[in-house]
Amino acid sequence: MPTSTWSSSHLGSRVQDANANPDERDANTQTPLLQKTPLKPVTVSKRIALLLQNWWLWEIVSASTAVLAATINSVISFSATIARLSITSAVGASISQSKWLWYRQDKPHPLTDIQLFDDASRGPWGAMSLLISIKPRHLAIVGSIIITMMLLFDPFLQQVVVYPDRLVASDQVATIVRAQRYQARSDEGLPLPSVVDLSMKAAIYSGIFDIDNRADVKVDHFCSTGNCTWNGFSSLAVCSKCHNITSFVEKTCNENGCYGLSLPGGPSLLGFGGQINSSVTHVSTDLDDIEASVVRFSSLISKRIDESDEVVAWECALSYCVNTYSASVSGGDVEQKIENTWRNNSASHSQGSDLIYNPPQSIINITANASTFKVAGLAANAMNSFMCKTFTGSGGIDSSGSAFSSDVIHALYDIKDYSKCIENLATSMTNNVRQQNDSGSSPVEGIAYKTETYVQVRWAWFAYPATVLALSLLLLLGTIIESRRRDILIWKSSNLALLLHGKGLELKQNDHVAVNTLSEMGEMAKDIEIELIQTSDEEWKLVQR
Repeated sequence: MPTSTWSSSHLGSRVQDANANPDERDANTQTPLLQKTPLKPVTVSKRIALLLQNWWLWEIVSASTAVLAATINSVISFSATIARLSITSAVGASISQSKWLWYRQDKPHPLTDIQLFDDASRGPWGAMSLLISIKPRHLAIVGSIIITMMLLFDPFLQQVVVYPDRLVASDQVATIVRAQRYQARSDEGLPLPSVVDLSMKAAIYSGIFDIDNRADVKVDHFCSTGNCTWNGFSSLAVCSKCHNITSFVEKTCNENGCYGLSLPGGPSLLGFGGQINSSVTHVSTDLDDIEASVVRFSSLISKRIDESDEVVAWECALSYCVNTYSASVSGGDVEQKIENTWRNNSASHSQGSDLIYNPPQSIINITANASTFKVAGLAANAMNSFMCKTFTGSGGIDSSGSAFSSDVIHALYDIKDYSKCIENLATSMTNNVRQQNDSGSSPVEGIAYKTETYVQVRWAWFAYPATVLALSLLLLLGTIIESRRRDILIWKSSNLALLLHGKGLELKQNDHVAVNTLSEMGEMAKDIEIELIQTSDEEWKLVQR
């Protein structure tokens, strides 16, 4: 099939033979890469279209869009995609344009480099191939680095904005009980001069038998949101203090072992086998001698089973006090912290009057509550009498069985952490004092928090996308400046430039006009038809029809 030919001379431009001596070239003749044709007068819309083709308007718009999308609307993943595509578009065009800079150097380069530049403008694998194939000082190296860095652009940009939860104050009211006084009245509101009310007895037994020692979580409170706080409130309370007095134990021994154990002026044990003896005696002077204590007792415990010789002795005191608390509820679980404790060591049961507690100003300043706390004399006497009976008793266990004078004495024999158990007892009693109907104080109001989701910008994660964006802008600017400085036409990735200005395909068009800009080549290409054929010698060619 005959083919039509078209030479560059028909377009009004000449390309000298690449093998010719450069000195013999006509100094006044420009190569097609340097020839420029003035644009004819056109409409505004046509001018914009020409600017998109013949200048850097599209790439500048793409880069600017990337700036807006990455810094203002990065909370939306769609904006991240816009930023990535915009940067890739601008960088890809810069790499494609740098191809013409590459071939417009002092020496020729292999034709395969065209494919290298084209692949580099399309993705990271091509970019990495270009990185190892051309010299480091070329602009395309920067473009290849940016294309490779784009692999991590989205992951970093998505980490800039996160949506964590935080607690904020709600309009709900949180309350927790406190007590200004303890009077131990009956359900009918009558005083109980000789017995402890049933609710307090239940609190005492609960504190002793609580295996987990978590009476602190049983304080009455109201927190509808499940997250609340109370700061700096005071309440009448029961405090505890225990000392290990095992060093005071006196032993009576023979060749078979120590069969006699005793505390000076206190409980004693005789014989072999596990035993406990507890009484309201005062053994050591390490504890303050508080006459108006709830109870003060000592226990002697021997676990001499199978001829072992394990002995322990404790002395504990429970007393009325004023505690300053901070409390919180998190996830529905309440936690209290005692910030300060004060006791009135001068109060006495023998006075027959109420026990009055006036904390110092340092406590009052924290609590901002009434300054006087009171335990009714009748209630104090009844409590002391009941607790003395409760913590007096004995028992034991051996191969024939076990026997204890009360369940409380049995519990004291079995507990692993004696001091912690008595502390838990004091907390359980305090809870009861605070939730009495006649406690003399309204519940303390606190802050109830609700969960709120908010937007958090983590600017450190923006460093990487910002670096990619800055490099892409610098590359685009550098490519524009270098193309202008070297007077290179803006052909970017145009395939028409290869077809119309290369030697492989000779095309012709009726009008012999110069076609150097992208718009000119586009207009000409509309009137040229080509097809891919296979010649008789099995060679594939693009030919004009």
